[in-house]
Amino acid sequence: MTVNWLESEKIEYDKLILTNSKNPLEKAKNCLENDISIMIDDSVRTLMEAHNRGIITLLMDTQYNRIEKNLKRVHNWKEIYEFIKGFHREKLNVILDTDTYNECDDQFALSYMLKSQDIFNVEAITVAPYINKHCTIPEGQENSYNEILKICKWLEFETDNKVFKGAMDFMINGYSEDNDAVNKIIEIALKNEKTYIMAIGAITNVALAIKKEPKIIDKTHVVWLGGHSFLQGHNIETNFKDRIAVKTVFDSKVKLTVIPAKSVSSNLTTSIYELEHFLKGKSELCDYLCQKFYNDGYHGIQERRVIWDISVIAYLIEKRWFESKEISCPNIKEDSSYEITENRHKITMVNYLDVDKIYTDLFRKLGG
Repeated sequence: MTVNWLESEKIEYDKLILTNSKNPLEKAKNCLENDISIMIDDSVRTLMEAHNRGIITLLMDTQYNRIEKNLKRVHNWKEIYEFIKGFHREKLNVILDTDTYNECDDQFALSYMLKSQDIFNVEAITVAPYINKHCTIPEGQENSYNEILKICKWLEFETDNKVFKGAMDFMINGYSEDNDAVNKIIEIALKNEKTYIMAIGAITNVALAIKKEPKIIDKTHVVWLGGHSFLQGHNIETNFKDRIAVKTVFDSKVKLTVIPAKSVSSNLTTSIYELEHFLKGKSELCDYLCQKFYNDGYHGIQERRVIWDISVIAYLIEKRWFESKEISCPNIKEDSSYEITENRHKITMVNYLDVDKIYTDLFRKLGG
């Protein structure tokens, strides 16, 4: 009935969520789960539950709710429009978990995040483990750490107590040690009402933090670039290398959004010519990013590449650039493939992104 009415009145909406009207807590919980900043309602009980959880509330004036004096009251949709037009959402508390020196896409993602500090309160940058033909995991940690410091210096981001080395091996190899990144993730998650972990490498640090302190599960939202879409039938890719870590995060019931590599973020292809058109000569950082794109030192010289990792940053900047679906959390099989399920807890799987809008925003911010 609601869908038919919305369509007949030509009212645009992003998502329809039906709740139990007799439970005033349900709407507040849905606001938190769907990153809704403002709740408009005529029910005082519903809005108090939302207000107590840090959600901005607008009470639509009616005769039966005028005894309430503490909530922001509005009388018509013009007032609501004027309020929202002048509203500035609170910054998102974020941690970026990145294998920065593995490929050139991490440098773009880190720069994109730091250029979006009007949206992000950057709590920490943690170094995710990686291994390739050029270096061991400890060497990769050191290289990534130094790369983060270099980019942060260019963008005048203060790194004291902000950058932390992480796991020196993968959980699939039996690694379970404490490290600075894991401890910092836990510390930040426990102090905030909500923290977003933007994971753009192997998800080992996040899994170790969840395993060490399960209390962070209800206080974090993990957005992870990893695995492939279900169309591929396998998850053979770098960020899925630590299968035990992936399984730990998936099974934990943490709020989880997955952006697959192939079939989704793989669409973020660009060329050195496009990059140089928008970025070359704009700053020392921009020239460095163009250089790393052309020859990242790992894959050799390439005129065209995918900048995978910017997808995670863009997702938290503007979700309207993405299409996603809530699904029953798949099981992680021994061969790292997904086993489709029907009755497990929900996760969000992204299945489409708007390449043009993401690159337009990236080039505007980096070249600005």
